[in-house]
Amino acid sequence: MGKQVLLAPGFTLAELLISLAILGVIATFTIPKILSTQQNSSNIAKMKETAATLSAAFQQAKLAGTITSTTKPSDLTPYINYVSIDTSGTVVDDLNGGTSTTCNNSYPCIKLHNGVIIRADDLAAFGGTATTNCINFRIDPEPGYSGTTNPVRAVGIFLYYDGYMTSQSFIRANSYTSAGGPYNPGNFDPPWFSWQ
Repeated sequence: MGKQVLLAPGFTLAELLISLAILGVIATFTIPKILSTQQNSSNIAKMKETAATLSAAFQQAKLAGTITSTTKPSDLTPYINYVSIDTSGTVVDDLNGGTSTTCNNSYPCIKLHNGVIIRADDLAAFGGTATTNCINFRIDPEPGYSGTTNPVRAVGIFLYYDGYMTSQSFIRANSYTSAGGPYNPGNFDPPWFSWQ
């Protein structure tokens, strides 16, 4: 009598198809979240690097004795290692609900080596030497925006006369520029970013 061979039980075609369908549904929900998280992490890293660049430029200008109550954001440009100055590009302005804002001579844009665009508000200087006097910038980690909505918006960064820096959501109460004020904290940062 010959040996009897027992086959190990396997999956049926129906079971295999159901398993693949379940994996497909899981992938549909998780892959976009993973990609979004990765992009947000990249943008946050670019924001930190850009904030450090602005802070270093301010400190160098202060050591050179060029920081006064009339200092405008673009006065820090000589102390920044940048690729180019753009007066015709756009950034996504957080104050305008995510709509694009054009760079021009009053709002020059500085393109950095990491791809970030800094839009300087040259209509406003410090306007004084108090700890509430500031200048501001819009930092766009993903330039090249077109359209009216975009989840990535420029982050408003305020730099104070004493060197303190923060995002627009966490500005000092009763902050002023030469263009006016008072400006107060509010919910201005885009959802992907938090200064704290």
